[in-house]
Amino acid sequence: MRHLKLALATLVIMGTAAFAGSKPVTHTFRGQIMDSACAKMGNHDAGYKMTNTNTPKDCTLACVKGGSTFVLYNSARKTTYKLDDQQKPEEFAGQKVRVVGTYNTKTKTIHVEKIEPAS
Repeated sequence: MRHLKLALATLVIMGTAAFAGSKPVTHTFRGQIMDSACAKMGNHDAGYKMTNTNTPKDCTLACVKGGSTFVLYNSARKTTYKLDDQQKPEEFAGQKVRVVGTYNTKTKTIHVEKIEPAS
C-alpha cells in the first residue's frame, strides 16, 4: 500500500511538472509594424511607388487596406513575425515598437499581449 501511495504521488508531481513546463513564456519582440508585403522585401521602397505614399505609416496602412496583414519586422535580424491581433498594430503602423506576447514556433505568430512604442 505504501508503494502504491508513493507511485501515485510521483505521478501527480510529474504530471504537474509537465503541465507547468508547457506553459508559453512571454517575450518582448522589437521591430517595426509593417505590412506583410513590404516586410517580405525588407523595406517600403516598392510599396511607396505602388500606393503613392511616402511615409512608412501611410504605406503600411495602404498595403493593409489592399489585403496585406500587419506584421512585426525586425530589420537587424531580417525576421518577420505574424501578429495574431490585427487591431492593436494599426495605431503603430510604420513605427518602431516593442511587442509583448508569446510566440508560436509552428505558425511563426506572436500572440500579442501589448504593443508600445520603442524607446
